[in-house]
Amino acid sequence: MSPRRVVVTGVGLVSPVGVGTAPTWDALVAGKSGAGPITRFDTTGFSARIGCEVRGFDPLDFMERRDSRKMDTFIHYALAASLLAAEDAGLSAPVPDPDRTGVVIASGIGGFSTIEREHRRLLGMGPRRISPFFVPAMVVNLAAGQVSIRLGARGPNSAPATACSAGAHAIGDAFRLIRYGYADTIVAGGAEATITPMCIGGFASLRALSTRNDEPERASRPFDADRNGFVVGEGAGILVLEERERALARGIEPYAEIVGYGMTGDAFHITAPAPDGNGAVRVMEAALAEAGAAPEDVDAINAHGTSTALNDRIETAAIRRVFGEHADRLAVSSTKSMTGHLLGGAGGLEAGIACLTLRHQTAPPTINYETPDPDCDLDVVPNQARRMTIRAVLSNSFGFGGTNASLLFRQPED
Repeated sequence: MSPRRVVVTGVGLVSPVGVGTAPTWDALVAGKSGAGPITRFDTTGFSARIGCEVRGFDPLDFMERRDSRKMDTFIHYALAASLLAAEDAGLSAPVPDPDRTGVVIASGIGGFSTIEREHRRLLGMGPRRISPFFVPAMVVNLAAGQVSIRLGARGPNSAPATACSAGAHAIGDAFRLIRYGYADTIVAGGAEATITPMCIGGFASLRALSTRNDEPERASRPFDADRNGFVVGEGAGILVLEERERALARGIEPYAEIVGYGMTGDAFHITAPAPDGNGAVRVMEAALAEAGAAPEDVDAINAHGTSTALNDRIETAAIRRVFGEHADRLAVSSTKSMTGHLLGGAGGLEAGIACLTLRHQTAPPTINYETPDPDCDLDVVPNQARRMTIRAVLSNSFGFGGTNASLLFRQPED
């Protein structure tokens, strides 16, 4: 069959700067940081003691107490964001045409807090005291599983676990499933909740985290010369993707049309990106090629932009290789400056932000940009949001193991 067109009809965000899509967007445009001292556990002895926690979230606003107890926090976030996205898209549960409706929700790590809790119980009280809900609470695919149960969606059901590219891969995979006729509607994105002792300690051991503990709101500073690591975030970003004609027949005004998806591997190192940026170059080129788009058709990029020394420099060079002279005309935002890095949830959150960027014709800022780095010489929309004409937005995600994803969204056409 001929490839079908796919649009975004719903966006659901649960983030460190807001519970809900509108509060998150308003905070981003205002340049609000979600970083602060970690409150989830005692950080005494940790070199990194800051994070971007979701505040003001009550799972009981979205589910029954008896159900919430069977889920890790990353599933709480995924289910909440999915329900928000479905409501935004005008979908009720059970969904119409359930066999043609799927769920693809990613996580890089899954139920880390549940694993740590049950391990303590094992050591302290023995194996018979491990919760019978331990496994279904912590495995990566139960976010998609719980959402499909809640919505009654019986179509394709999947859960990429490709590190920090996972959320973007979930959306790209869902795009392809609809494009080639395997489903008509898919709820897709990513979720993560890894502000836990083992996670923070592990990333700190890699020397990947910012240790600007005394000024957490200034710690995540992508592309700035004084960046010294990322800040761990948590939350979820979920989109509703639909076959275009079906969405229009329902009278829904799409946020965006998704027109290109690239996925590549660096084949270089377990944690570091390839120094020549080859994987990043090829993944952006692949997204453009599938869309039949020229570099000049893109006006904005939501960069991976982690605030680490290697990523920001290599991503800058890769963007310049792909876009040539047009790179100087791009608005390159890193919203991780405000939300922190959601790991496997980052691609979902940032894809949602890309759709809102198109709808509101506003590029979010990269906050904490104070000292220019000559190796990061793009227009990073420093410190203040920018109203501008935006026809298409590219969203980049790169992960450990050299896994890369790019999604290209453009203004929906009549």
